[in-house]
Formats: sequence, structure tokens, C-alpha cells
Amino acid sequence: MAQAADPIFLRPAAQGDTDRGHAMNFDAQHPLALDCGRVLSPFSIAYVSYGTLNAARSNTVLVCHALTGDQFAASKHPITGKPGWWETMVGPGKPIDTNRFFVLCTNVIGGCMGSTGPASINPENGQPFGLDFPVVTIRDMVRAQAMLLDALGIKNLLCATGGSMGGMQALQWAALYPERVISAIPIASAARHTAQNIAFHEVGRQAIMGDPRWNGGKYGRAQPIQGLAVARMVGHITYLSEAALERKFGRELQDRAAISFGFGPDFQVESYLHHQGASFVERFDANSYLYITRAMDYFDLVADYNGELSTAFRKSITRFCVISFTSDWLFPTAENLRIANALPPANVLFKAIETDKGHDAFLLDEPELLVTVRDFLNETAALRAIA
Repeated sequence: MAQAADPIFLRPAAQGDTDRGHAMNFDAQHPLALDCGRVLSPFSIAYVSYGTLNAARSNTVLVCHALTGDQFAASKHPITGKPGWWETMVGPGKPIDTNRFFVLCTNVIGGCMGSTGPASINPENGQPFGLDFPVVTIRDMVRAQAMLLDALGIKNLLCATGGSMGGMQALQWAALYPERVISAIPIASAARHTAQNIAFHEVGRQAIMGDPRWNGGKYGRAQPIQGLAVARMVGHITYLSEAALERKFGRELQDRAAISFGFGPDFQVESYLHHQGASFVERFDANSYLYITRAMDYFDLVADYNGELSTAFRKSITRFCVISFTSDWLFPTAENLRIANALPPANVLFKAIETDKGHDAFLLDEPELLVTVRDFLNETAALRAIA
């Protein structure tokens, strides 16, 4: 049966780390049926929680991470030692206030920070799954999260939220479990991936698979770091806006007075991308990148409901706050507005935030974003009589 594991190190922890996270293990009696037709069993979901679950078990906020995120939303990362990826949003007195709400953040199925994924050991042969791991979808990730909540005795979510792929999960929650989600805040997201999104992901995947170290996905500890770093560099460009790159770097040179007439990183923007790639390979698994990008590509709530996005939320009781950023060209405002227009007008707030920070604005100290989330969540809590 499902049972909570003792706190464990999900990966080698940085010195002084105090937040190790937890994992819920599901045995053969609790399999996860996947969209691809296969069954994942046994499997584990890694998670971190913040705040206290109230007596009525009615104050849970599920924070869903983006493609390269993990469960350490508001606590120090055990590998890098860096602060949590959403500490601007989650914490005591912050918009998602851990003094009031029980905040739960999981590592998605297919991930590499403790949840079962391609780097996990296949019980059939004692070796890492690699490409023998089944292809997963956003819906599979949400089903696994629902199983975790069931095991924790949590029936309903006060809110499901996240940016980018996290927003996809929040939307999938409202569509798949309409009676369980009181509110949802999808941020900088979409009801389906565009051809451009899929194209950028394919470039990243080919960079990984073209690295000789990838070895058909059977690379063990000798990870294809060159390919994974390039995939991260390509992806990171899409998270920023032209204005943000120009403001931050322009054509400034990196630690030199003149160009080198060579192919090293002459420009600051080049050095920045090299740094992003090098730091990423320390904490992420190459095969997980393949699987999670593919899950995002397959996400399509429009097709899932016969071409009518409104049908996905017809039975939903959920209050929505849909947020976009005007300079986000990866998940543009028009895609977010499409979601809002498919929802009952009485149940949706749409906010297009003016900023030149691009897609990554949801991770940054963006004042209007913080105020919008705080006000919407407080209003939802008041409607549910949560102090």
C-alpha cells in the first residue's frame, strides 16, 4: 500500500542542507496507469511541504513546477545550495502565505529529484530505466499528484498554481478533477503547445541525443553534459525577451577590451548562456529533459475535448486567475487569453502584466504578479472561510 517514507536525501545534499524533502512510495497494489497504455508500478513521488495543514484539511495550495524545476520551491536546493525557485512567491507573509496555507510541491513523474523517472532503477533488471521508461504526459503527472494527495488524506485543493508547465498542470487539474479544485492560477501558460514550442524542444532533444555520451540513453553517470548544456542554452533564450537581453547584456564584451577573432565567448550574453548550461547539468538528468519536454509537447486540452476548450472546464467549480506577461513570446498573452475566454466569465480573472522580462517573469520579483496572486488567493480563502 501507499506509505510515507522517512525523510530522505533525494540526491547528495549540499553541506548544511536542512530540508531533505519526503517521498511517498506506491507499491504494486497502487499502480499508475499511463496514457501511453503502460503501467508504472512501483513508483515514488518526491515532495516538500511548507506550512501546516488545518484541521479541516481545506487550506492546501499545490505549487506545480516548470520544465526544469523541482519540489524545492521555497527551500534551499540540496544539490546547488541555492534558494528555492519561487521564494518570491511562497513563504511566511508572502503571496502564497505559509502562515495560512499548507503548500505542497512535488517533483513530477519523469523527473530526476526523487520521483520515479528514467534515471530510476528498473526493478525488472536492476539498471536505470533509460529509454525503457514509459513516455509520460501532463495528465499522468497530475494523476500521480492526485494519488499523493489521496495518500495524505487531502480531498480538495484550495488552489493549484504554477508557471509555464506548472500552469499546464494547474489547468489539467481543473479539467481532470473539477470537483477537487477550488481555484487555479495558471501563469504564463497555454492550453496546448504551439508548433514553435515543439520546434525549440526538438532542437534541445537532438542536442542531447547527438552527444556521443548519450549512448542511446544508457549513459549511467557519464551524462551527455555537452548536449544537455546546449539544450539548456537554447531553452533559456526562449525564457527571456529581446528587451531583457538587450538591457542586461547588449553587445558588451566579457572581460576583454576587444574582440578575440576566435570562437570563445567574446560577448557577455555568450558567457551567460555558457554559465546557464554548465550549472544546469549539475542538477538535471538528460533523459528527464527528453521525457518532460515530450510531455509538454503532447499537452493539448483542445484536442482532448474534441476541439472545444470550454468543454474541458464545463463541469468545473474552479475559480480561475489567468496571468500572462506582455513580452512573453514563448507563451504569449493571446494563448493565455484563449484560456480565459473558454471559461465562464463569472469564474475567471484575466491579467496581462506589462513587463519586458519575458516568460521568466513568473520567477522574478514582479510586483503586479505578486499583488495579483495575493489578492486572488486571499479572496478565495475568504470565500471558503479559511482564516
